[in-house]
Amino acid sequence: MSGDGTVGKACDVLDQVASFSHPVRFGQLLENSGYPKATLYRFLQTLVSQGMLSYDPDRQTYALGMRLVRLAHAAWTHSSLAPIAREHLDQLSKDVGETVHLAQMDSSQVLYVDKRNASQPVEMYSQAGKVGPAYCTGVGKAMMAYMEGAELDKVIAQQSFHRFTDATLTSPNALKGELDAIKSRGYAFDREEHEPGIICIAMPILTDRGRVLGALSVTGPTMRRSLKELEALAPKLATVVAKISADAQAWRFPDSKQNMSKAG
Repeated sequence: MSGDGTVGKACDVLDQVASFSHPVRFGQLLENSGYPKATLYRFLQTLVSQGMLSYDPDRQTYALGMRLVRLAHAAWTHSSLAPIAREHLDQLSKDVGETVHLAQMDSSQVLYVDKRNASQPVEMYSQAGKVGPAYCTGVGKAMMAYMEGAELDKVIAQQSFHRFTDATLTSPNALKGELDAIKSRGYAFDREEHEPGIICIAMPILTDRGRVLGALSVTGPTMRRSLKELEALAPKLATVVAKISADAQAWRFPDSKQNMSKAG
């Protein structure tokens, strides 16, 4: 449960409703809630009245509301790299013929903000809007490798280190060693660490000052790609990452260079 007062608790309830892939009844929420029945009901009623949740009286179920959908769309437009990177992802996907992912960090997890399927797609966990683990995905490790100090310590401390496959890193020390290697070479791999048969190469998207904006990856199945083949795409990936970084900074800080010259 959140320690951030009323707003934090309301966000907890929203997260809980969102965790279901379908409209959910009060009893189901109560079974998985850390809040008393009356408290949970009060938050649900408030969120419904504010349009953050919708309630179907016939089925007696709760679902995410249209106001939340509007806010999510605004956040995607104003805060996500996806609109900025769209054309670059389209071109990269066309060039490499494999799945392309664009991701950003959401607290200690990876949020896939956009995706392009391969010319011959295979089923995999990642989808735009879906959250995944950071410690065992290429994009997650690529971003973590360029975090420092307390920020990195906090993210590592929040990893579950659940073993998804035989290749999954399952300890902070193993992850830290991997992050050092990633920073040294400039890109990360997923060596079937999250899903069997799925590998990738990933690079961080950084500002000029080295702050992490997100990460980009090219992913393929082991039945048609090897890590060596994906690694050969590193120069192409680096070019696209640089373009996204430049466009993102121009979009977020359009007058930064001009203001800096005035300040000088």
